[in-house]
Amino acid sequence: MYSGEFDVNACLEYEQSLLEKFPFIKRKVLAKTVCQRDITAYTVGNENGVLMCGAFHGMERITSQMLYKFLEDVCLRYDTNIRIKRALLKCGLTVVPMVNPDGVQISIYGEKTAGCYKSLVNQSLKRAKANHKSWQANARGVDINHNFDAGYNEVKEREIQMGIKSPAPTRYGGEFAESERETQALCTLCRKVDFKCAVALHTQGREIYYDFGENTNPKSLAIAKAMARLSGYKVAFPQGIAVGGGFKDWFIDCFGRPAFTLEIGKGENPLEPEIFDCEYKEVFKMLWYLLSISTK
Repeated sequence: MYSGEFDVNACLEYEQSLLEKFPFIKRKVLAKTVCQRDITAYTVGNENGVLMCGAFHGMERITSQMLYKFLEDVCLRYDTNIRIKRALLKCGLTVVPMVNPDGVQISIYGEKTAGCYKSLVNQSLKRAKANHKSWQANARGVDINHNFDAGYNEVKEREIQMGIKSPAPTRYGGEFAESERETQALCTLCRKVDFKCAVALHTQGREIYYDFGENTNPKSLAIAKAMARLSGYKVAFPQGIAVGGGFKDWFIDCFGRPAFTLEIGKGENPLEPEIFDCEYKEVFKMLWYLLSISTK
């Protein structure tokens, strides 16, 4: 079931299968993108628990695949293990597998999938002298992981220094923080729901990021080190243009609770679908650990 390229249609197929198999999954559309694609959240158990999100970037759609598989594995345990079910009814799991569906479609199929933003995508690719396969942004040419209000002004200065001043395939943070529907959807969700911790899946590098500024939770380093021991990943720190503006950064800055970025796999983006089975084993260990400690 979890093999091959992972686009929006694959998401819809897997969603239908999971909802039929596990009717206790709560489905909610957080928002629609400018191309009218759903940004969907799925909850098992109590809503106030752990939030896991993927596919902030178009080339990183394998993270959606990982999260659908993890959701399925959690549901299987919820359905058959009364202890796990009771724990999740106290502190559950919410998954947003594909934060940026427009970017995923553009990265796979090109600017023709961007609707009325087709021309913007085309011009952005020409300016960057890039192929659509390298597209990371949303349909408006905004990099969602630069659009959160966490050190946004500093990120913006670094973008300008790099010559990124307008919509682009990657690293353009938009005209202002939370300008994009995708960003707004996650921020609104987190402001409404009292999540204990959050994790964002990206690719690649096999690294774990856990900190952002003075509001970094004192428990976060120990949790990151435990995940590293379980998976063979390493605890690391983002550098340069990658510092600030991201979902993990914003969650830490806003709520002072643990939040993590997992850089899944190794290689060049987009990672080959064939690595899924091997890499998922390590990702499962980290995500299950986060869920387990949060339900205690």
